[in-house]
Amino acid sequence: MPLVAIVGRPNVGKSTFFNRLTEERHSIVHNEPGVTRDRIYGHVEWGGRVFSIVDTGGFVPNSADRFEAAIREQVHLAIQEADLILFVNDVTTGVTDLDQEMASVLRKSDRPVLVVGNKADNDERRWDAHSLYELGFDHVYALSSINGMGTGDLLDAVNKLLPESEPEVEDSRTRIAIIGRPNVGKSSLTNALLGTERSIVTEISGTTRDSVDSVMKYHGQEVVLVDTAGLRKRAKVKENVEFYAYLRTERAIETCDVAVLMLDATEPLESQDIKVLAQAEQMKKGLVVAINKWDLIEKNTNSVLEYEAMVKDRLRTLDYVPIVTISAFTKQRVHKLLDKVLHVEKERHKRISTSELNEFLATVVERHAPPLYRNQRVKIKFVTQVRTAPPVFNFFTNYAKGVAESYQRYLENQLRIWYSFEGVPIKMVFKQK
Repeated sequence: MPLVAIVGRPNVGKSTFFNRLTEERHSIVHNEPGVTRDRIYGHVEWGGRVFSIVDTGGFVPNSADRFEAAIREQVHLAIQEADLILFVNDVTTGVTDLDQEMASVLRKSDRPVLVVGNKADNDERRWDAHSLYELGFDHVYALSSINGMGTGDLLDAVNKLLPESEPEVEDSRTRIAIIGRPNVGKSSLTNALLGTERSIVTEISGTTRDSVDSVMKYHGQEVVLVDTAGLRKRAKVKENVEFYAYLRTERAIETCDVAVLMLDATEPLESQDIKVLAQAEQMKKGLVVAINKWDLIEKNTNSVLEYEAMVKDRLRTLDYVPIVTISAFTKQRVHKLLDKVLHVEKERHKRISTSELNEFLATVVERHAPPLYRNQRVKIKFVTQVRTAPPVFNFFTNYAKGVAESYQRYLENQLRIWYSFEGVPIKMVFKQK
C-alpha cells in the first residue's frame, strides 16, 4: 500500500487530523505540544483506494531535548518511507520560523508535498490559509480536523498524486510471518527451518532490524518465511531504527497468510505478546503460537498441558489458536510447527456448503435460542459462507442488532466445534431480512 506521512511543528493538530482521516482514535490528542512521540500508523479508504498513513511527533529543529531529537529523526524516517507528505500548519498562527525550517527539509526530500492549513473552521480562517503559499509549495488545502470541513478535497488530491498500485501477481505460496518480542528466537527458528544462517543470530536482542523474506520447499510445496524485527513495548523503543522495524513488522503481519507468535518458555507471557496476536487476529490472519526454548525448562509429564493451559487462560478469546512447543536451537519439533502452520492455512481456505451450514444452524438454535431483543423474539433464518481466507459467514435475521454479543460468541464456538477452523479468525456478519 502507498504510505502518506503527516508532518509539522508541535501543536498544529496533526493527531486530530490523523484521527479524522482514519476515523479512529489511534493518536492521543492533547493541547500540550510533544504528546505524540511515536509514529502512529493507520489506514485511510477514499474513492475506492486504500493507503497507509503515519502520524509523527512535532518537528523541532536543532533542539537538544532528547525526546525532540528522537522525534526529529522519526520525522526524517517517515519522510524517507513515504510516497507523499501532508505538511500540517495552523492557519490561526500563520507561518512561523519552525514551519519554514520544516519546509526547507521537505523541499530536499523529492517527495510530493501538500500543505494543510488546519483549524480553518470558518470563512475568515479559510482565507488566512492563503498565507501558507509563502512556504513555497504549489498546493494548499484549508480544512478543519475537528469538523471535517475540506478533508474531501484534500483526499481527492492525495488519490491523484499517489502512485498507482502495481497489479497483484497471483502467488499461491503460503507467507509465514514469524513475530514476537526481541530475543525469543525468531531468527534461530528461520535458520533451523532453512538449514542455513539466513538471518544473523546473536544474544543481543534487536539484531534483526528489517524483515527478511526467505523461500523454502517443504514436501514439494514452496513457502515464504518472513523473519521480522522484534516488537518491544512501545515505551521501551528508544532507537529510531526500531520505529522503522515496528513498521516493517506491522507490514509483515499485514501481508502474511499465517502469523507465528514466538514466546520464550523461560519467560512469562506478557501483555505485549497478547496485543501482537490480537493485531494479527484483527487482520484476520491464521494464528499459531510457538513456545521456544522448550529444551531449557524442567519438565514433568504434564508440563506441556500446564503451559498450554496457562497461555490459553491468558489469551481467553484466542483460545482457538494452536500451541506448539519447540526448540529452535536443537530443531526439536520445528517441522511439526511448520505442519501446523500449513494446516491452519488450509483451514483458512475451508468452505462449508450452505446446506451443511443451515443444518448446523437449525441444530444449535434449537439447542440454545437467541435472547429476546426489546421483548421480541430474534429469529436467525439462514446462514451462508460468502468467502474464504478469512472465512466470512452471513447470518440473516429479523433483528440484525438484536443478536447479542454473547450469542455471537456461542455461534462462533459452535462453528469451531462442528468445523474446527483451528487457528483461524472467523468473521460473522448479521444482516436484516
